[in-house]
Amino acid sequence: MKPDDTLEKYFRLVPTQKAAFAKLKIKTVRDLLYHFPARYGNTSEMKSIGSLVAGENAVIFGKINGLKASKGFRTHMTMAKATVTDETGKIQAVWFNQPYIAKMVAEDSLVRIEGKVSARRKTDELYFSNPKIERVGKLPIGVGENLFGEEGEEHTLYPVYPESRGITSNWIYHAIQKIFKAGILEMLVDPIPEEILKKYNLPSLQTAIVWMHAPKEEDHALAARKRFAFEEVFFIQLENERERIEYQKKDSFIIDRDPKEIETFIKRFPFEPTGAQKKAISHILDDFKSGHPMSRLLEGDVGSGKTAVAATTVYTAVTTRPRGQNFGALQVAYMAPTEILAKQHFESFIQYFKHLPINIALITSSGCKKFPSKVSPGGSTDISRTQLLKWIANGEIPILIGTHALIQKSVKFKNLAYIIIDEQHRFGVAQRQKLRRKDDILPHLLSMTATPIPRTLALTIFGDLDLTLLDEMPAGRKPIITEVVLPNEREKTYEKIRQELKAGRQAYIICPRINEPDPDKEMAIQAKSVKEEAKRLKEKVFPEYEIEILHSKMKPKEKDEIMADFSAHKIHILVATSVVEVGVNVPNATVIVIEGAERFGLAQLHQLRGRVIRSNHQAYCYIFTESNGQKTIDRLKAFKTAKNGFELAEEDLKLRGAGDLQGRKQWGVTDLAMEAIKNIKMVEAARLEAKNIITKDPELKNTPLLQARIELQKQKIHFE
Repeated sequence: MKPDDTLEKYFRLVPTQKAAFAKLKIKTVRDLLYHFPARYGNTSEMKSIGSLVAGENAVIFGKINGLKASKGFRTHMTMAKATVTDETGKIQAVWFNQPYIAKMVAEDSLVRIEGKVSARRKTDELYFSNPKIERVGKLPIGVGENLFGEEGEEHTLYPVYPESRGITSNWIYHAIQKIFKAGILEMLVDPIPEEILKKYNLPSLQTAIVWMHAPKEEDHALAARKRFAFEEVFFIQLENERERIEYQKKDSFIIDRDPKEIETFIKRFPFEPTGAQKKAISHILDDFKSGHPMSRLLEGDVGSGKTAVAATTVYTAVTTRPRGQNFGALQVAYMAPTEILAKQHFESFIQYFKHLPINIALITSSGCKKFPSKVSPGGSTDISRTQLLKWIANGEIPILIGTHALIQKSVKFKNLAYIIIDEQHRFGVAQRQKLRRKDDILPHLLSMTATPIPRTLALTIFGDLDLTLLDEMPAGRKPIITEVVLPNEREKTYEKIRQELKAGRQAYIICPRINEPDPDKEMAIQAKSVKEEAKRLKEKVFPEYEIEILHSKMKPKEKDEIMADFSAHKIHILVATSVVEVGVNVPNATVIVIEGAERFGLAQLHQLRGRVIRSNHQAYCYIFTESNGQKTIDRLKAFKTAKNGFELAEEDLKLRGAGDLQGRKQWGVTDLAMEAIKNIKMVEAARLEAKNIITKDPELKNTPLLQARIELQKQKIHFE
């Protein structure tokens, strides 16, 4: 058995198991070894059979008998059944789609059973459904000495793994035991240099793998988790440092404008820029003068004025001549995550640049537009894609705004000097390389986000980007009045919303689900749904107002039409999922209601609240919760009192963990690394070690193990 062998070579897998492993992204023996337990059970948490209650998760010890495989009478589903007995009683255990269990355990064996206790509908008889089962040589102290005549043993930990339909924690446990017995640990080579392990008192790879899957005590499991968390953050930092050095070696366009001209451009804004905006503009303009490609992340709350910063820096680029030319202009590509946002930015840029002889174009999957129009100089016009591509290629259009359509092969720029990415943090080096010129000059990159990111996460995930914060709001913006609404205060709140609607304002109602949960489905999330809530509000609460729905399952064209109608005030109340989180600018919407607020992270609640801070009207955010739990109330109070998104991001990290901060999918790292990101010292240590190594050996020629691991990581994790 070798680490890179496929699992199928050693384990007979049925189609459902293959599908489960594909979902868990496990292909090889190594992948399974790195599929770490989500938690550890402890035999000290065990119960006697006589004290079991339906619905709880429990651990019992006992003697097993009557184990046999069979098929369901109606479903024809294969299953294994057995009876487990201790001195207080007996209980049946059933394993669905796991008939092999019947052959694994001998009659009258002593076993440990862990799982959910269920009750049969008609008889209320208790049973275990798909529990984890392990044979034990002895029973823990206090269990069954009289009945089984066995001597007891001390309490021990056992792993509980993340599962997928077809693969149970029990299956994984036994598979890993088999891998250990095959002697595979001796073949594993530790990629982290020994001096780093010693410096931070981290266990070796072999020791850590054993401690992860079979810890003798809690400290061993914690030490192993710490080691693998450090490992993941260290390799992200190593790759970041390499990218940064590679990127800084490249040439870029030197953009240097007269400060007076920039000042004149800013004076046209209908507001006075904040100190934070001026500082951000200054940072970007300094980067433009360096001759090396800028790589910067601009982070600011919703409504903090990121677009104005972008417009000012775009102005400096598109009023600069290409190198060696006394005609033409440098080009800018502005990429937005959705068509709605791309159109919104196109309209904003027309307002910023309409006094100048500068062409602006929009490209999306549904069509292309250009400003100014020959027919209507003050407005835009539809143009053909072919014509637009021709004008981009010859440099006639300096500003191109669009969605991912911007980076298709057919879009060729003449002098692309500056790329702005909105809410697309992982627009990586590979995509930037696609947009570079033939003479190897790389464009400057500005990535913008309204998602509050804790400092540790920014240091880890965006280690290759310089960070600029917009931590001030424009003058005149009133703070949003936020109220936590308990179930008995609902009617009173609806009256407050009605007063806003009467004053000509609009409202968002956010629900966690699209459809109602299936009442027969176990574990279904019981929360308000968009469709049913819209119906209820129209029938019983706001019959006099126009109400529409918006959710992710709708077609793009439908979503665009709904948002256009909402912007035009044809719709008074928009009932939606969190799809509006990164959304369109509707200054007239001043009320947002968030149903089931306990189901959202603080950062996500903050993003949603930002939908109603688009004007100088007083805005309101009503947080509806069905929970009276102290933890929930504390979280929501933190949300109510926090001054800005940065504060909330740090609070969310403490309360819920980074995995809930927008979800690990967005950042592309495992739960283990997300856990590590709570520890600023660990992140800084990993960053320091990575920097030291790359400074001495940028190509990693002296450390082939590190080089190999980074290549493996590149294949598995795609940040782009």
